[in-house]
Parts: sequence; structure tokens; C-alpha cells
Amino acid sequence: MKKTFTALATAAAMTLTATAPVLAEGERFVLISHAPDSDSWWNTIKNAIVVAGDQMDVEVEYRNPPTGDLADMARIVEQAVASNPDGIILTIADFDVLSGPVADAVDQGIPVITINSGTQEQSEAMGALLHVGQPEFTAGFEAGKRAKAAGVSSFLCVNHYITNPASVERCTGFAEAIGADVASSMIDAGQDPAEIKNKVTAYFAANPDTGAVLTLGPTSAHPTLAALEEESLSGEIYFGTFDLSGEIAEAIKGDVISFAIDQQPYLQGYMPVVILTNLARYGVLPSGHMNSGPGFITKDSLSFVEQHAGVYR
Repeated sequence: MKKTFTALATAAAMTLTATAPVLAEGERFVLISHAPDSDSWWNTIKNAIVVAGDQMDVEVEYRNPPTGDLADMARIVEQAVASNPDGIILTIADFDVLSGPVADAVDQGIPVITINSGTQEQSEAMGALLHVGQPEFTAGFEAGKRAKAAGVSSFLCVNHYITNPASVERCTGFAEAIGADVASSMIDAGQDPAEIKNKVTAYFAANPDTGAVLTLGPTSAHPTLAALEEESLSGEIYFGTFDLSGEIAEAIKGDVISFAIDQQPYLQGYMPVVILTNLARYGVLPSGHMNSGPGFITKDSLSFVEQHAGVYR
């Protein structure tokens, strides 16, 4: 039976004796994301856990629902808990769906760190130790402030994962910053590139006075770039996006995209492995949550960032 975090913290606080610490060996952690297999953005996080696993000399497994189905993700969490790992790292793709399986992990004394999706408050409510991620409403709001400064008062939010509440928070923050109504500004784009392109084209045809477009990652950004190019709107519409890819980088260079919001996913994969290893071995834990973003990649800062894109950025 694993020690609970309370027990570990109590032990760490006791007066040290002359006995050398006994280090745990062969720690195994499981990182579970909500991402479908088709979402290449997660490659940076996958790389991060490989690097952290090698450096910490631990095993880290990556698991995800192949189609992005959240009920499937909940089952994967249950399976991970049953395998009795030394720690679980997971995204809060949907608090209601995942809170039960996470509670089971916590009840069994398995340390949990949440990453990426969700909020710090949800992480605490689940009983997780801490959250490593980007406050999504804040990220959207800061992006909206940039757009408002450029004179934008209306926008289209291309939401390719609308079942994830965090994605809606991004759109909502942007809408609030520019004074727009999020319900009429956001489309459920789906995951299929051709479908996303068609929906974006249709929206701009029906709403020709739209001042900006916000995409939530490469999955929605790439088809949106294609739609704007086809309609001769590239560079004419204020365009911001979350996350980075080679295609997004080229669009920033070409003044088609104004900025990419960098949530530093490498930290979301790397830091939980380091934290859980040190907790298991020494009983030490940071005292608060960790914001990995938002940062803004623009044409001025792109040259350094793109050297590491897809691997560390």
C-alpha cells in the first residue's frame, strides 16, 4: 500500500536521523490525456515525459482515448488506478466525467497531478496535489485584449473540441475582452479538416463583417488558413491562434496570423514527472499550482521558438 501524501509530508517534517534515506526504485507513472490519436500537438508532451523519465530514471506511460471520447478516457483512468502506479497525471477534460475515477485514485493513496485542461479549483476539488497548465479564460482574455487594441469588436472562434469545457473558456475570454457574444461567435467545428474548412467558409459568407478569427490549435488553425486563402481573406482578417506548428509559424512570418498563444506544453509533461518522483523519493512537493502559460509568440519572437517547435515548444 502506498503512503498517502499526508503521510509523506508528515515523515518529511520529522526530525532527521542519522539513517540514510531509503530511495524508492522503479517508480511508474501514467499520463492520461483526452487527445485523440490524430492530434499531433501532444507530441511535445509525449517527448517531455520521455525526457523526464530518462532523467529521473522512472517509467512513464502515455495513454489516451483514440477518438477523444471522454467516457473512454474515464475508463482509461479506472484501468490506470487498478494498475496501482506510483502517480497519475491527467487532463481535466470534463470534471463531472473524471472526478469519480480520480477520487478512487486519491482514496487509494495514489498521488495525482492534473495538467493542461481544467482549472486549479477543479484540480483541488478532485483531491489532486496541484495543477500544471494555462488558465484558459485568462489566455483567451489576454488574446482578446490584443485584438481589441487592433480595433476588433467581432470574431469567429473555431472550436474543434467543443465538448471540452476548457476550449469554451478560451472563446469566452476572448469574447469578453472585445465585448462580443460568445454564443453567436463560436462554431462547433469538429475534427475533420475538410469539415472545419467548410464551416469556416460558410460562417464568413454569412457574417462578412467579422473582424477576427480565433482558432484553438493546429487542428482548427490549418483548415482555417486554407479557408481564408481560398476566399482571398488571408492577411485581411485579424487572426490569433492557440499553440504552434510549422504551418502556423509560416503564417506568422507571412503576417497572416498575428500571434500564437504558447502554453508551454513541454512543462505540462515534464514537471509532473519530476514532482512525482521527488515526492515518492523524498516526500517534497511544491506549495502551489504552476501556470505554464499564456505566452505570446509573434513575428518578433518566432525565430528562436521555432528551432524547438514540436519537440520542446
